[in-house]
Amino acid sequence: MTFPFSAIVEQPQLKTALLLCAVDPLLGGVLIRGDKGTAKSTAARALTDILPAIDRIAGCAFNCPPGLPCGHCEQCNNGEAQAQTGPVPFVTLPLGATEDRVLGTLDLEQALKGAKRVFQPGLLAAAHRGILYIDEVNLLPDHLVDVLLDVAAMGVNRVQREGLSINHPARFTLIGTMNLEEGDLRPQLLDRFGLMVEVSAPRDKTVRAEVVRRRIAFEANPSAYAADWAQQQQSLRQQLATAQSLLPQVILDDALLDLISHICCEFEVASLRADIVMHKAARALAALDGRTQVIPADVRTAAELALPHRRRRKPFEQPGLDNQRLDDLMEQAEQSLSNSPQDDFNQDANENPSETPSETDTEQAPQLFTAGTTTNVRRIQVESGAKSDAAGKRSQSQQAARGRVVRVVANENPDSLAVAATLRSAALRDAEQFQVRRQDFHQQIRVEKSANLILFVVDASGSMAAQRRMEAVKGAVLSLLTDAYQQRDQVAVISFRGDAAELLLPPTRSVDLAEQQLRELPTGGRTPLPHALSLALNTLQKSSALPPLLILLSDGKANVAVDQGGDPWHETLLLAEQLAQRAVPCLVLDTETGYLRLGRARHLAQVLGAECLSLEQLSAENLALTVRGCLR
Repeated sequence: MTFPFSAIVEQPQLKTALLLCAVDPLLGGVLIRGDKGTAKSTAARALTDILPAIDRIAGCAFNCPPGLPCGHCEQCNNGEAQAQTGPVPFVTLPLGATEDRVLGTLDLEQALKGAKRVFQPGLLAAAHRGILYIDEVNLLPDHLVDVLLDVAAMGVNRVQREGLSINHPARFTLIGTMNLEEGDLRPQLLDRFGLMVEVSAPRDKTVRAEVVRRRIAFEANPSAYAADWAQQQQSLRQQLATAQSLLPQVILDDALLDLISHICCEFEVASLRADIVMHKAARALAALDGRTQVIPADVRTAAELALPHRRRRKPFEQPGLDNQRLDDLMEQAEQSLSNSPQDDFNQDANENPSETPSETDTEQAPQLFTAGTTTNVRRIQVESGAKSDAAGKRSQSQQAARGRVVRVVANENPDSLAVAATLRSAALRDAEQFQVRRQDFHQQIRVEKSANLILFVVDASGSMAAQRRMEAVKGAVLSLLTDAYQQRDQVAVISFRGDAAELLLPPTRSVDLAEQQLRELPTGGRTPLPHALSLALNTLQKSSALPPLLILLSDGKANVAVDQGGDPWHETLLLAEQLAQRAVPCLVLDTETGYLRLGRARHLAQVLGAECLSLEQLSAENLALTVRGCLR
């Protein structure tokens, strides 16, 4: 039994977004972002209990509506199909699901009985006309993301595998939850979510106490608690049913459509899907409120839900919406609507307060460490034939559990059965008395792109305190982080200064956190380089599942030993030899400047077996290009 939707404390924007998806399933679903323990999953699962029931064919695996059977559904086409009323499907997509389980595949049981090829529907078929829910959607493997992108765009699942060629409808409301600490979504999938809301735990102690009180009461007696909220649940259910029937009658006039396009242009939203979603969301808001006419307030609320996640233009630019600017645009629009309904809302930049720099804007410090935009860049390549379970886009992983099938081989103990090849082998061996034996089994050999761990070891000591050099170092690392973001790598950051090294950021997919740590990186003090290399070794040992790449930014002037009384430079070379023995791919960025140079960083690079590049007279953009080219 799920927690009652109407019993959720506060979270008005979250509840509104979910209700809008219930009113208009074509909105594209909702992405719920927030910290752990903020009722994201609770709200998503609770939605199903207030959704009006749907009519479907009894026993149909495709949730076919009466009178519109799917061509591949035997239950609907046997002439004895009976209609029934039931709840809206709610299907959870596990992160570890295989493509066969999601898309559907050949029914092996029927095939082994010698029957004709029969399609076994997957999760996408089960979610048709319902909700497909993905918890921690940002951790979804790329091969499943690609599947969802295609199906979400077309509303049809096309299966071409194991000798099957099947197309079946798969229109569903996509609801995803995620914690940004675990990394962000690919922009393509992010744009597929019609709406997005940010949720956070309440800061008011009274509200928090009420949340705990309701949850404890529900866990003590779920049935009794649900009965206490039955009337509110029924009211919401009736409101949704009324809104669904009213939606086709809702009118959004041309002046408000112009306003929607104007807002999208003002916020520099590239995706035209934003305009479409705002149009649909504004109409759904009016229907939910029992109106047949959209008003400007509906457009504003729609903008708050449809635009924040589409404004992101760079990997480190956080999604969000300037509410003050939106208020200004709405005020101008209301004035224009009252004066001339056909006004196109275009104004000169000098007359638009939102485009005039304020005193605060002009006094802000410049962005010192932002990496420039580069084109035709050769990416970092890390060769790895090892098996890796972390999906990514940089290195090719052999013997992968998922990914593209490149060939099949005979194997009596396969961990991934090649069904078609196995059946062909059995048929060729004895076509008259068809029987599959172990000697017929074939193994699928898959190859997929895997992620890497890119470990940045950054010298923040006094020897690197010159502002120009530190700006170049940070700018270069941020540019490389952009590449890591695009390739779905994990990143970690070690900083060393003073008397020790510090793991600023443990391995994570969230390059946003790495960028934040680097921007706030303090400088000054001594140079504990051997401490940093020792910490790098420990970090790589704990993350041995990912092919590593170590990028060291230092002038090599070590002056703090690990052992008391030891020689810092000697310790540095010994630790470098250990890294070289582990065959860890490395890159050294030599930050030493001045007329007299010791060349320690270049010597260190030789021991590591690494490429060494000089930072001097290189901008952050040029350095990033050089690094990527050298590591191809």
